[in-house]
Amino acid sequence: MQLDEWQKLIEQIYLEKDKKRGLAWSYAWLVEEVGELGAELRKFALNEENTELNSEHLHEEFADCLAWLSTLASMAGIKLENVKKRYENGCPYCTEIPCVCD
Repeated sequence: MQLDEWQKLIEQIYLEKDKKRGLAWSYAWLVEEVGELGAELRKFALNEENTELNSEHLHEEFADCLAWLSTLASMAGIKLENVKKRYENGCPYCTEIPCVCD
């Protein structure tokens, strides 16, 4: 599935509900999901409870973050397919791959 197809799918599933919630509250949900992703990454980084990286939880959290980002873009009239162009030629500042910026 391409990024534009993903965005259309998320629109079909959630856009009407998210429009009713509004941009500010939908953004708050994105922030909450980023926090949940951060908590999962932190568990691994700090190796709390000697746990292994739970890829299933990470997949879920990354998917949730991407879905909320997608719905926010749709609500703002932004196509993610166009947004990704910023990085197609490398770093948008130094244009290198990999980035050599300080």
